[in-house]
Amino acid sequence: MSVLILIDHSEGQIKKSSFEALSYGAAVAQQLNVSAQALLLGTVTNNLSDLGKYGVSKIFQVADETLNAFDAQVYAQVIAESAQLLNATVIVVAQNQTGKAVAGRVSVLLKAGLVTGAIALPDTSNGFVVKKSVFSNKAFANVAIHSAIKIIALNPNSYSVVPTEGTATVELLSIKPKEAKVKIVSVNKISGEVPLTEAEIVVSGGRGLKGPENWGIVEDLAKVLHAATACSRPVADTHWRPHHEHVGQTGFQIAPNLYIAIGISGAIQHLAGVNRSKTIVVINKDPEAPFFKAADYGIVGDAFEVVPQLTAEIKKLKG
Repeated sequence: MSVLILIDHSEGQIKKSSFEALSYGAAVAQQLNVSAQALLLGTVTNNLSDLGKYGVSKIFQVADETLNAFDAQVYAQVIAESAQLLNATVIVVAQNQTGKAVAGRVSVLLKAGLVTGAIALPDTSNGFVVKKSVFSNKAFANVAIHSAIKIIALNPNSYSVVPTEGTATVELLSIKPKEAKVKIVSVNKISGEVPLTEAEIVVSGGRGLKGPENWGIVEDLAKVLHAATACSRPVADTHWRPHHEHVGQTGFQIAPNLYIAIGISGAIQHLAGVNRSKTIVVINKDPEAPFFKAADYGIVGDAFEVVPQLTAEIKKLKG
């Protein structure tokens, strides 16, 4: 028996969310007194043996280059076959775009119980109970899984990564992916210094910035913090910013370590996409803005005065 953790990657690089999933899966394996193993579909430039520092003892790789292009049905088939071959009783994936697309499919193929949005290690004192967030992270639920095989999709930024000095062995698996039913004919890449869903820090702007011509103060602060930029839905809907920067209930749901909201009132739909952030800083000239109730730190003031001063001070601190 083993815990099998999916390593997610893009353009030859392992995603940050995978390191968290590896650490979490290794802790689950320790609870169950079984081995922690990882699964990589496709090829990456990372040194796979180094991933042992996240607690896994062995990494299995299906090194078929067709798997570098993500297809949910193909991935689900290969993951399910790998889990059966390796006698995995628990499968861990990150609750990101890849995990959301494959977890349900693998659950059906393996007749496995699935908990999405997990935020803590399972309670194994009396069965197998996983705590998850519900109602846009406003409440929690404890879900018991009774099936022989269990699947956990871990919410980003909900488990601490503590690297060790370990190394892992790498072994190839001979599994033939089925032919994809979807063919990629073109790829339009989003440019930017930091991918929004992987960012540790996000600087976001709203209608309080009055127009796209003022977005420079957001970008300047993000640049000095090495952060990603984001926006509220009204900003995306009025085409001040591209839709791929929209965070909220109907946009990207993110969980950075630091979220800075500039000129955003904090409607419930926006909060639903950012309330898993570890620290929220709100800058708004309206002291009654709803966002202040959710903020860890708040600055009541004009963004056009506060943000440039904040950027200048951070530059000074960084020398």
